Amino acid sequence: MIKNAFKENYYGKIIMFIGGLLVVPLLVLPFYPEEIKYAPSFIMSALFCLALGMMTGMIPRSQLAKNLPFFKKSADFQNNKNPQHQKGSLYVLLIWCYGFLIGSVPFIISGLLEPIHALFESVSGWTTTGLTVTDVTALPRIFLFYRSFMQFCGGLGFVMAVVAFMTGKQSASLYDAENHLDRLMPNLRQTGRIIFLIYSGFLAWGILFYRIFGMELFDAVCHAMTALSTAGHTTRINSIGDYSSFPIEIITIILMLIGASNFAVLLLLTKGKIRKIFKITEIRFMLGLLVVFIPLFAVSLAVGMNMGVGESLRNALFGVVSAFSTTGFYNMDFFTMPPFALGLLFLLIIIGGGAGSTAGGIKLSRTYYIIRITRENIRKRLSPHNRVITPEYNTVRGKASIDESLIADTFGFVACYVGVFIIGSLLLTLTEGCSLFDAMFEFAAALGTVGISNGIINADTGNATLIVQMVGMTLGRLEIYVVFAAAYSGVLRLRGTA
Repeated sequence: MIKNAFKENYYGKIIMFIGGLLVVPLLVLPFYPEEIKYAPSFIMSALFCLALGMMTGMIPRSQLAKNLPFFKKSADFQNNKNPQHQKGSLYVLLIWCYGFLIGSVPFIISGLLEPIHALFESVSGWTTTGLTVTDVTALPRIFLFYRSFMQFCGGLGFVMAVVAFMTGKQSASLYDAENHLDRLMPNLRQTGRIIFLIYSGFLAWGILFYRIFGMELFDAVCHAMTALSTAGHTTRINSIGDYSSFPIEIITIILMLIGASNFAVLLLLTKGKIRKIFKITEIRFMLGLLVVFIPLFAVSLAVGMNMGVGESLRNALFGVVSAFSTTGFYNMDFFTMPPFALGLLFLLIIIGGGAGSTAGGIKLSRTYYIIRITRENIRKRLSPHNRVITPEYNTVRGKASIDESLIADTFGFVACYVGVFIIGSLLLTLTEGCSLFDAMFEFAAALGTVGISNGIINADTGNATLIVQMVGMTLGRLEIYVVFAAAYSGVLRLRGTA
């Protein structure tokens, strides 16, 4: 009976799965036994998830629908043309919000952070943002590992991690609703597992090469997890710059580029199909951006900061990749840079990484569509024959057209992104009393899930500012539409219970 209940109601499985993730940081204790006093913070959180998951899993879904508003269907919801996507979006948002809340509990139980600050650290971790209100020099090793591990799991996404180990139609619905574009195998469970294996394989290589070039094992594990997930949490006060090592910077750049690439591209990479990779439009566009932005950035550093050619190119390479991959690692202080270089970083943060990757931002593909559409519109107006041209681009699966539907989706998303960005920036000027540019940079970092701060986010930041940033991070990680669809679905369901 219990087994059948769990088969029907998968919410309990997900809750227990998230609880299982909370015990992983305990693996640090054999290496740092003096931190055993923090073990109860994780054990108690995991036990709560286990108990809640078991109770939830044994309740039939029909019973949940009778008693909980979010599981009911209003008449409006039933008559909606696309209820399944909205339903999936709502459940995805609820799963992430539960992860945010339970992820903050170890910080609270241990007494390290106040509740809002703990929630901020959890949201920043799971969304792979990397903004922090902690002092990493004073944080226990188990919590440094926990922050990095949250980002590693957040890069996969809760649903991606769940479908790697679970089956069922519900998993497919949640997978689509979380906006994944990467069904690499016919079977969804196989897709989840192959992505997990690819991700873990690159993690192992990253740790190995970090160790070879002198990084301590603990730091190597933490930085490999956060570089691969384009997240940015670090164990050092000056991030990667603390090591003053060009080989370590190159390893980090490679991991960030891997993390900023679509999982389907990574599958081709593991199969050695390099030529096919370089035919993909998004990859070619990414390389084109690097070719343009790195020299511009280097010239700005050389002129504005009197750097040598080698030093400026080194800092430009690292800074550009860190910004467009939305990782947020740094090897020099961003805010000592000339305004032109800072403006380039700002633009790269807005653009972001590859579609279906762990990176945030508008995404490379959408930026490319906008440029192509704009170019074709200009050509059409300059052409005496007013030719109608349908641009094409190369994907992993072959050629595709930038048709009217794709154009509408692209401009609709960008309009939403810009609207959210403007509102969030204005709110920060109210909550923090900062300049408009500082607010724009800070909120762009949250919305783009980038761990770069101009100093607004720190241990003394007010709760209102942290809440605005948390909303931005959530919208950025779940690509806005998922949150909007979830909110609309939730309103319809609550209306049905009024």
